[in-house]
Amino acid sequence: MSLTRRQVTVAALGSVPLVFSAAGNSHAVGNRTLYIAGDSTAAQKYADAAPETGWGMALPFFLRKDLAVANHAVNGRSSKSFVDEGRLDAILALIRPGDLLLIQFAHNDEKTADPTRYTEPWTTYQDYLRLYLDGARAKGARPVLVTPVERRKFDASGNAVPTHGEYPAAMRALAKEEGVTLLDLQALSLALWQELGVEETKKYFNWTDTEQDNTHFNPPGAIAIARLVARELLRHRVLAPRDVRRLDAGIPESWITWPSPATA
Repeated sequence: MSLTRRQVTVAALGSVPLVFSAAGNSHAVGNRTLYIAGDSTAAQKYADAAPETGWGMALPFFLRKDLAVANHAVNGRSSKSFVDEGRLDAILALIRPGDLLLIQFAHNDEKTADPTRYTEPWTTYQDYLRLYLDGARAKGARPVLVTPVERRKFDASGNAVPTHGEYPAAMRALAKEEGVTLLDLQALSLALWQELGVEETKKYFNWTDTEQDNTHFNPPGAIAIARLVARELLRHRVLAPRDVRRLDAGIPESWITWPSPATA
């Protein structure tokens, strides 16, 4: 039996993720919250998935203590399925004036064989993204579009290769059309992988003795991408200098923790 949109929304509200500040997992009333809507590359990971790490897990280390991060990103979601499952509604039920909503999708929008997730870059992808923009604005919050972080892929000459087709361009065009801040994480991460090279980038992805994962990050990779996000939030004046910290400091991998699924 299929669930109604209301039932799905209630279910999503019942599984609102942990909220983290740089000082811990608490939300101080009256302070702004930065929400993340996205996929597995940003999502909170739990003990059964370690050392896989979403960049949203590392973002609080670069923000002031009272700027909380509510990471709603979930593995396997596209801009479409996130909405259809009521997860955007769950965010909009909580978000307040002055809060921020970072929106990063495309990895799963690209899955042409899956009609529950696939969107076409220049039509349905943009249409779904507008739901996030309009919803945040209606609540007095500020939406920020984030192009999808790049996978680890190199050609035979050792050049980092883009993998997201027309989706980043479609998001850039939408940001310009809607007058929304864009963090071009796709371009920034591609440049970072190019700088690091074929072998060094393996240290940033979830490579283990049994798995060669060129999409998901380990702690160093998540920290590196979160640093890019924080720097861009500052550069675009979404955040003020007082809102960020440690942009040029080393972040110990030991700061990354994976809660037990039972506490999620």
